[in-house]
Amino acid sequence: MLQLSFKNRIALNYIITTGLLILVVFSVIYSIVKHTVYSHIDENIKVEIQNHLDEIKEVGGKIILIDEEEWKEREHNTVDVNPVFVEFLDLNKKIIEKAPNLKTEILQFNDSVEDFELFDTKMGDHAIRQIQVPLHLREKKIGYVIVAMSLADSKMVLNNLFDIMSLSFLGILILLFFIARFFAGRSIKPINSIINTSKIITKDNLKTRIPLPKTRDELYILSKTINNLLNRIEDAIEREKQFTSDASHELRTPLTVIKGTLEVLIRKPRDNKEYEDKINYCINEVDHLNTLVDQLLLMARFENQRKNINTESVYLNALILDVLRLNSEKINNRKINIKFDAEKDYYIESDNFLLITIVRNIISNAIKYTNEGGQVTILLSRENEKTICKISDNGIGIAKQDLEAIMIPFFRSNSTEHPEIKGTGLGLSIVKRITELLHIKFKIDSEIGAGTTVTLTFSENMKSL
Repeated sequence: MLQLSFKNRIALNYIITTGLLILVVFSVIYSIVKHTVYSHIDENIKVEIQNHLDEIKEVGGKIILIDEEEWKEREHNTVDVNPVFVEFLDLNKKIIEKAPNLKTEILQFNDSVEDFELFDTKMGDHAIRQIQVPLHLREKKIGYVIVAMSLADSKMVLNNLFDIMSLSFLGILILLFFIARFFAGRSIKPINSIINTSKIITKDNLKTRIPLPKTRDELYILSKTINNLLNRIEDAIEREKQFTSDASHELRTPLTVIKGTLEVLIRKPRDNKEYEDKINYCINEVDHLNTLVDQLLLMARFENQRKNINTESVYLNALILDVLRLNSEKINNRKINIKFDAEKDYYIESDNFLLITIVRNIISNAIKYTNEGGQVTILLSRENEKTICKISDNGIGIAKQDLEAIMIPFFRSNSTEHPEIKGTGLGLSIVKRITELLHIKFKIDSEIGAGTTVTLTFSENMKSL
């Protein structure tokens, strides 16, 4: 099957629509002309038939249809532009008189046609318009009169008009096709720019953008939308490259430490205490590595949003207590005071697993960055039909210039000042992604030396008891 280009399809659709309109207009014009021509002929025939009916008379007991002198006066025997043919028949439909211009031709009576009805027929090889009317004298039917006019000139006019319109119609369609194709080509020029630009865009060349058309039409919107899409793709690829680079670095660091430690151990014999210390150190690095891998996998899953959200009724008070129980060993070892304040039981409609991941990361950070003997406060409350969860600590805090950056994967504020605090720099990034996924408002306030407060606001599909 022949595949037309978009430009040709536009031109073809245009000329089909326009062609149908022109065809209707030409048909109307042809019908009007034909009706006018036939109306003129029919009027002449009716006038002629009336004249002949008025001229029938009886002289000396003899019926006179028309005087010979009148035939000559009417000049029926001369060549006329549109000659009138007359023929008289008796009751048996035999010819009793005819106009001299008929010469050897005769007009045929048509029994299937009603009296006074105009119709097209043939006289030899000539097309004529004919009417047949009964003759009456003193209310007695004496025969018929047939009057006809030649359609030769009318047919010639109508045929010429039809030929001219047909040729004009074809010529107009061809001309319109090339005109429409020209303007369609100009109209879809931005589409060609999109195609050409798309061909040169690769993963290594994402800087190119589609030129925006001057007119702010649908193609302008399409070009702008594609450019915005390219911007998002470029940002996503850059983030992926940065994420891959950072992840490689973070994974390589503990592996390098483990390898270096083991290489030191095998260089010479050592006592059991030194072996034990180094092995425990390696185990801690492996634990750190496992945590890092788990968080990377978790982050990748939320990045692609492949995990389905399983909405259910979540008992927020019990969820927080479960997270505190999981961190009880760290809390006891660092002698941290936990203050959990909830006026009543709070239930929200959300994903239990994802919500645990959010709260666990936030509470884990609060415990990790709180000084030994410090305090972590967890407050549940209700404000303006919204459930509020505030988790505060009085730890080392975060510098104001770092509050935005801490959401970036692998960024760790004050990491050089507190090398003893281990972390991956992924916790808050994961929290940020999940809160966006669950439509939870996430806010963090902090001050160096004063501590950090994280606020979670649940506003949708929530209920409290």
